[in-house]
Amino acid sequence: MEQQEYKYRAFISYSHRDELWARWLHRSIEAYRVPRHLVGRDTPHGPIPARLTPVFRDRDELPSATSLGAILNAALQRSQFQIVICSTASAKSHWVNEEILGFKRLGREDRIFCLLIDGEPGASFVPGLAAMECFAPALLYTMGADGQLTTTRSEPIAADARKGKDGRLDARLKIIAGMLNVGLDELKQREAQRRRQRVTLMLTASTTGMLITSGLATTAWLQSKEAQRQRVVAEEKAEEASQIADYMVRLFKVSDPNEALGNTITARDLLDKGARTIETELADQPAVQATMMDTMGTVYSSLGLFDTALPLMRQALTNRRELFGPQHEAVAQSLNSLGTALTLTADYTEAERNLSQALSIRQVVKGKESAEVAATLSSLAELKSAKGEYSAGTPLIEEALRVRRKLYGDRHPLVAESIANLGQNLGERGELKQAEAEMRRALAMQRELHPGVHTELAEAINNLAWVLMQLNSTEEAETLYVEALAMMRKLQGEKHQDVATMLNNIGYAREVRGDYAAAETAYTEALAMNRETRGERHPETILNTANLAFVKYAKGQRTEAIRLLRTALELRRQVQGARHPDVAGDAASLAYWLIDQQQYGEATQLIEESLAIRREKLGEKHPAVATALAVKSSLLLAQRRYREAAAQAEEAQKILTPEFDAANWQMAMAMNAHGAALAGLGQFAQGERLLKDSLAGLKDAPLSGLYEVGQRRLAELYAAWGKPEQTGERVQP
Repeated sequence: MEQQEYKYRAFISYSHRDELWARWLHRSIEAYRVPRHLVGRDTPHGPIPARLTPVFRDRDELPSATSLGAILNAALQRSQFQIVICSTASAKSHWVNEEILGFKRLGREDRIFCLLIDGEPGASFVPGLAAMECFAPALLYTMGADGQLTTTRSEPIAADARKGKDGRLDARLKIIAGMLNVGLDELKQREAQRRRQRVTLMLTASTTGMLITSGLATTAWLQSKEAQRQRVVAEEKAEEASQIADYMVRLFKVSDPNEALGNTITARDLLDKGARTIETELADQPAVQATMMDTMGTVYSSLGLFDTALPLMRQALTNRRELFGPQHEAVAQSLNSLGTALTLTADYTEAERNLSQALSIRQVVKGKESAEVAATLSSLAELKSAKGEYSAGTPLIEEALRVRRKLYGDRHPLVAESIANLGQNLGERGELKQAEAEMRRALAMQRELHPGVHTELAEAINNLAWVLMQLNSTEEAETLYVEALAMMRKLQGEKHQDVATMLNNIGYAREVRGDYAAAETAYTEALAMNRETRGERHPETILNTANLAFVKYAKGQRTEAIRLLRTALELRRQVQGARHPDVAGDAASLAYWLIDQQQYGEATQLIEESLAIRREKLGEKHPAVATALAVKSSLLLAQRRYREAAAQAEEAQKILTPEFDAANWQMAMAMNAHGAALAGLGQFAQGERLLKDSLAGLKDAPLSGLYEVGQRRLAELYAAWGKPEQTGERVQP
């Protein structure tokens, strides 16, 4: 029996490329509890201890010298065993080889254990396969009495953790069995018994209950077991967090100048490196691998790189279902991440399926008033908005806001986010004054929570500007848009989907105030950016195309404008669905332009399509319905159907009256059409009043040409009435 005292139970030798494996092995050996019946048993290596601690693992790079440093030499001498992590990297490592030679020269060749993680043992003896060798040269040959390697092949004691071999847990047990000098089966049986005990813990409660004679004792026992279970869960989470941290440290450790080649390493470079290595480096840690895949997929999605993001997210979902089963929070997290990304790519059917599944799981697993449920409710509301189902999104947002206020109080970034979501929803449903109030409340909170520069603050600024544009407060809106764009460029760089969105919004503000050159520049830049990051068929790219068409029309390029808008409309039908409100918007605009081309048949089809969609999706009293009615009135005017035109215009004004006056371009458009219809019916005095009162509002209309049409209609009224013009502006008949 061995008498020598050792400071370290084992010395782990490894290449620093395999540091994640070394950390895992170190922790798992030190955490292993030797079965009680084995503790104290005599072996050739001495009595079996209760724990295999401590284990030595160097944490820093070895010094650049021709021999091992004094500290490592001393650690080797004071280590009972050596464990070599064998890989293609360690096989080429000078220092791993030196450590093995040093340990063998201590006369402990029979105490070296190998953990195979990749490559092939002995591949260097096969022509053409040397690159696959996982054993260092010092492992391949026995040591002679002179302290030099012989030519005799060695047979290292190896545990194989490679995929399809022993697996990580059995490989660990093989090494521990060797260190304890006991049979592997003995440890495996004990390990299986432990697992059975954990699985059947609650099934044996009735037997244990015979020994617990009081209700109080039973409660205490159950609480003890629950505490034990919680400790196990906490330990598992801590282990996973530690493994993730190890992987991230390794990912961001840019120390190889041969890889960098003198170039600056960017965050995108590191992200791409992680995506390339995640399959191989975390293959034996599936839970960590799935977490990293989901995280990296989310990051890629935020960058607009969906071709890379979606495969990572889908693989994470598959892995988590296999690991945890269908009803687990990790599965719900993957479903939520994937559903959110699919919403951004306009794959609404799959997005809704995934988000609905995530909500169902979270309501059961986390509880209906949990932060996770609130997050999924918000994601579902965003999906409903993207589909144009604004009313369906309202209760989802309101419930998410209620839960978040209960969890976080009244002042929290997530509460501000839900308030902004409610404001956007109100705006989409045409309740603009209420929308403005909610957006101002959300922005004030974000300025307080995020003073300076922050993405959430930029989004809040942009959201308020969006509502103000609907309310014709264009000057304040443009100022806010410029502030938000500058902030987002500073945060996201020059080419990002959020930057493109804000460029589009600035283009709209400049178009409304008649700066068509600046608007065209902004739309063109946004279009190019979205084509690159999102693709030709994304809703935001289509929106840029449609907006560019409006500028072309305003600049007199009518044929090109109609071509672009036809393209946008057809793409919307294909991508967003035939009944989407955005389809209705483009259809109404194209119908208005075709009136001027005297293409009344197609214009009629388009405006009826627009009205049907808007009434179905937005409700009878939505301002967008009024706008479509005003366009229909204009079409009927062109066909000299004055009585029908007057009825449509009157209906439009009734819808708009509670919210707007003649200063609003939509109300002005309806009033102008009504005045022209009355003029056609010979009711000149009433028609004159409506036509004159509407001119100022038409100046700010985003639909180009409305003001000119209004002037022409007034001139035509005076010509038909036989009365000199009574307007302060020069009107040509």
